[in-house]
Amino acid sequence: MDMRDKRHIEGPETNVAAIVLAGGRGTRMRSDIPKQYLMLSGYPLLYYALKAFQESCVKTIVLVCGKGEITYCRKNIVEKYGFDKVKFIVEGGAERYHSVYQGLSCIKDSSYVLIHDGARPFVTGQMISDNLKTAIEKDACVTGVPSKDTVKISDGNGCVASTPDRKNVWLIQTPQTFKTSLILQAYEKLIKQPAINVTDDAMVAETVLGIPVYFVMGDYRNIKITTPEDLKIAEVFLEDLKKDSVKNTSL
Repeated sequence: MDMRDKRHIEGPETNVAAIVLAGGRGTRMRSDIPKQYLMLSGYPLLYYALKAFQESCVKTIVLVCGKGEITYCRKNIVEKYGFDKVKFIVEGGAERYHSVYQGLSCIKDSSYVLIHDGARPFVTGQMISDNLKTAIEKDACVTGVPSKDTVKISDGNGCVASTPDRKNVWLIQTPQTFKTSLILQAYEKLIKQPAINVTDDAMVAETVLGIPVYFVMGDYRNIKITTPEDLKIAEVFLEDLKKDSVKNTSL
């Protein structure tokens, strides 16, 4: 995470909230400890995402944790590291969309909301700022990066059905940012018709409300920590970012 970038949005739309999702069990990490609490360079993985939002223009952070983890998160994460923008800690639900809805229910009065996976430690102030600027202009946006690889679409039977033009393929990350009233409306409808298969917040906006969602350039280092290999890669990225920070500070 780039500690130097503390950009702020100035203007009338400053009632900004962030929902940080940290309720996953991390079964692919092959650890008894939920992945968001695993240590990365001396800090819990979740620390890095919360620190980025703490240092940003966001006014209120909602931390969505796993069942029975509210006290742990409050004492060992929020209070220990002084994240005073975390105003709510709530338990998530059975599915991701339940967890997001729990978070949205806490910040109905906010103007805009950024929704972020707590297992992505390398969100930056630049990403947060760019997301918010785009959401203010367009109402809905997602962080992503253009695919470096050719992507094949399967027919469901182990055969290639099509190959989309790579220049039109993006790999989606978080944060994903919305005008709060719009995404809340979408989730309220989704909760009433949960048969819809959605995999991220942008898809909720696209599918339930049919609103356009715009891209915001992310960073190829903004990975989601899912496997032990990802944690090793994150250690390398973190060292690179620290070196970059020292280099730029000395200029």
